[in-house]
Amino acid sequence: MSWLAICPLEDIPSLGARVVAGPNGDIAVFRTADDRVFALRDQCPHKGGPLSQGIVHGERVTCPLHNWVIDLPSGEATGADSGCTHAFPIRVTDGQVWLDLSGAADDTAAAPVACREAG
Repeated sequence: MSWLAICPLEDIPSLGARVVAGPNGDIAVFRTADDRVFALRDQCPHKGGPLSQGIVHGERVTCPLHNWVIDLPSGEATGADSGCTHAFPIRVTDGQVWLDLSGAADDTAAAPVACREAG
């Protein structure tokens, strides 16, 4: 695994997201109410909506375009919807958020070049 430092945990709002912009696609980094962190390709499997702009609830995010609910640990759509977006390994160590892109699909495997506020 190739872990990359993304940002301090406190830079991600509780129940919110930040976007890591890579040369081949954005990655949304989410923080839950109890400070768990998840990373997904910032693209809903339905119509490509920006998941980073969705509402985080529990371990899920609701896409802002058509209300699809996506499971943060797996990237899978829930309920009657089907599809998934890529989930990335992520961890928090000493308050620092780390992202691993080594197992990513070819279109997002490059190292991130910037981190920005979602929305």
